[in-house]
Amino acid sequence: MVDLVESLRSRLANGDALPAERQLADELGVKRHQLRNALKVLRDEGELETPRGRSEGQSRRNGEILAGHTNALEVIELRLALEPFLARLAAVRATPVEITRIERAATTSPGADRGSTDLAFHRAVAAASGNALAADIYQIIRRVGSDIRLHVPQPVPHCPERIRQRDQEHQAIAQAIRNRAPDLAETAMREHLIRVREQIMARMVPGSQN
Repeated sequence: MVDLVESLRSRLANGDALPAERQLADELGVKRHQLRNALKVLRDEGELETPRGRSEGQSRRNGEILAGHTNALEVIELRLALEPFLARLAAVRATPVEITRIERAATTSPGADRGSTDLAFHRAVAAASGNALAADIYQIIRRVGSDIRLHVPQPVPHCPERIRQRDQEHQAIAQAIRNRAPDLAETAMREHLIRVREQIMARMVPGSQN
């Protein structure tokens, strides 16, 4: 039981999304009732959100519908409106476990997928806000943004310098949350997302940063 909990905790700390119970039980080689008991331990300790009864499949379909009526700039504009507020709340409400998860996700490990690392960080901040509705809305926004129809081609591969810069921006947000500094957390998140918006605009409209 302890080993199973630690295995799940490690996956969550790395920002891995947990699949459906049946698939997860098969991957871990355990019975489903054992898996449920381990998941309950994590939920009781505040390390895993309690299911809210919403169908993941329905949520995904809703995201696909919305993606057909928007674009990448609208997505980042909505993130700019919401995420600084989530960071402010996280600086006030985050538990020690949630702060640790945010800090771990703020740095891209060697060989890690940069997109997954970025998503894990922002999801951790949203989850730590203590506002379940806002966190759910954020998940929908990111699901819409991940739709292939909204993908803006990257002219060249992401350079290590930009990844380091992004990590520094994430770390500044994480530090403000750790220090219980809501104003700094909100500002740091806003500045980070403004840079993300600039990058999207530069790829959509050449010369927009000049």
